[in-house]
Amino acid sequence: MKLELSAQQKNAKAEFRAFVNQEIYPNAGEWDKKEFTPPELIKKIAQRSFLGAILPQEYGGQGMDLITYGILNEEIGRGCSSVRSLLTVHNMVAHALCKWGNKFQKQYWLPKFASGEMIAAFALSEPNVGSDAKSVETTATLADDAYVLNGQKKWITYGQIADVFLVFAKCEGKPTAFLVEKNSPGLSVKPMSGILGTRASMTAELNFNNCQISLENLVGKLGFGFSYIAATALDYGRYSVASGCVGIAQACLEACIKYTNERKQFGVYLKEHQLIRQMISQMITNVKAARLLCYQAGYLKDINDPNSIMETSIAKYFASTVATKIANDAVQIHGGNGCSSEYPVERYLRDSKIMEIIEGSTQIQEITIAESGYQDYLFSTVPTGLEKKLAERI
Repeated sequence: MKLELSAQQKNAKAEFRAFVNQEIYPNAGEWDKKEFTPPELIKKIAQRSFLGAILPQEYGGQGMDLITYGILNEEIGRGCSSVRSLLTVHNMVAHALCKWGNKFQKQYWLPKFASGEMIAAFALSEPNVGSDAKSVETTATLADDAYVLNGQKKWITYGQIADVFLVFAKCEGKPTAFLVEKNSPGLSVKPMSGILGTRASMTAELNFNNCQISLENLVGKLGFGFSYIAATALDYGRYSVASGCVGIAQACLEACIKYTNERKQFGVYLKEHQLIRQMISQMITNVKAARLLCYQAGYLKDINDPNSIMETSIAKYFASTVATKIANDAVQIHGGNGCSSEYPVERYLRDSKIMEIIEGSTQIQEITIAESGYQDYLFSTVPTGLEKKLAERI
């Protein structure tokens, strides 16, 4: 079977690449140093409807197919992982609300998300809670005509500028999701700085001190927070991150090809050295493999195949670990220059490491993939009647 992008997808890729080359790539290093994303860039991204990429057209979105959306994340990730992170968290919230929000929430919030009038951020992680997301310590208590939130969130991407947060808290002991506007009484936002990578993503801590929100800001039902709403958002987040990792890897490859064509050692260009050629060939192969895994995951999502969730985990696992390896090799090829901010590969290495942690760490993906593999093996080799009992044991 031949895997090939459609003409429309190829045109979209060219459009995305041109935008990144003009508006993002030349300035990404400076934004990284300043730990800042210019509002005028966000406005340009919104004007191109990238913030509403996967939302249905009825809410002002593009209704973009998931392969094209993956390409968008790859190209922006090639230019700046921080800016790509805005697409990730904003669309995670938008997609979760599109699936689990009530009619009023969809009609009120989604057009604002699609146009970029309001920026959304995903607030799950806490100082004591990362991978064990079901154990959130933030609480929500029903008090008359409002929910009252108390607790803290940490590592909230674009939390410094977000207009609304999708916040996860325990309500009556059950993980539950809420929409919390930045001007809600009792909510304070504290900027974070000095993070290893994606430094321009304007990360923040959120503190809830008897923060009151309207009853209508409950998303879904009590207890839906993790298994349904967060799971939906994280699945799309993993796909966005996986595609962004392909962008990091592609950027490293392009930087190394350029550098090895210009730099001489021992009287010849670096590209003439066999070990350099070996490293470049490995980069090319791994970039192509990661990209195909992302395309496969996107295609399965488009046709609503239940296997898309596992294929997305595989794509995220492979693409993030490969991006780190390629970025590490890119720094090695650049030698001392690779350790300087004058060359982008040091930023790529820092950013790639973040990708192995966010939206499900490498180790969590390994556990998930292995469990799936054991189930597939057992179900394919035992009588059908035993499947349920074996699944319960696993």
